[in-house]
Amino acid sequence: MKPVEGMDIDLLLALDALLQDRNITHAAGRLGISQPALSARLTRLRALLGDRLFVPAPSGRGVVPTPRAEALTPLIADVLRGIAAVMEPGTFDPTSSNRVFTLALQENPAIMLGPGLARRVRAAAPGLRLRLAVPDRKQIPALLESGDVDIFVGGATDADNGWIGRSLFDDDFATAQRKDHPRGTGPMDLEAFCDHAHLLVSSAGDPFAGVIDKALEAIGRRRFVAMSVQSYAVAPTIIAGSDLLCTLPTRMLRRFDAALDLFTPPVSLKAVAISAYWHPRHQEDLGHRWLREQLFAAAGAVEPS
Repeated sequence: MKPVEGMDIDLLLALDALLQDRNITHAAGRLGISQPALSARLTRLRALLGDRLFVPAPSGRGVVPTPRAEALTPLIADVLRGIAAVMEPGTFDPTSSNRVFTLALQENPAIMLGPGLARRVRAAAPGLRLRLAVPDRKQIPALLESGDVDIFVGGATDADNGWIGRSLFDDDFATAQRKDHPRGTGPMDLEAFCDHAHLLVSSAGDPFAGVIDKALEAIGRRRFVAMSVQSYAVAPTIIAGSDLLCTLPTRMLRRFDAALDLFTPPVSLKAVAISAYWHPRHQEDLGHRWLREQLFAAAGAVEPS
């Protein structure tokens, strides 16, 4: 297709106005320009299209389109409708949308955010689908840029400088034990903490040592990790059915407090900061913005305007 050289929106509007009004004075008024200005545009159109386009009417009133101009009438109307559609602001209606959104996040934030997000999305957008995927950190930048992943949920150490990010929540740690644990329900002091066997959730690195063990080592203490699992979802079930203790983010453990007693760990631990990140190319997308609003609401936060 050859490029359209010399044609611009003003000429298209001039041609459309003349085709509708068939009168240079009236068409100029429709466009809000002077009659000489419209005549100049008509001169340019004639040169570009190689046709007179309009000739004086026999009655002396107005102009009559040539066959070429008549043939252009539906084409010009279509072009202007297309341009108008391009200029229309984007829309997103969650009640009728069938879009698919993908969030990349580890199991722990998925447990904490997934139920609330599912309830909100299902209530407002019954045809919309969500995919929660375990992230491959090396691939996340490319997946966010391509749109294969809409939002990445993780810690600040996992984020790229070029992404847009908003905090979802900060979470401290709690130590959990089963209901009716033989230890009783007294305060969890350091002696009791170190004397009992523990369950550790470890998806990478040493399966029997984590941040709690480093914190204990810093004060010259140790605990015994009797069991290691890779799944956060499995941990509450094991704790509820054994005498093992387990220290995990409080927000997650509270979802299982019907079967567990929770205590403040007797060792200083840094809170877990979880944020949502997305590529700048999605910032103005109305559907993406709506998804972010649902995620922030599920996390108990509000996205800044």
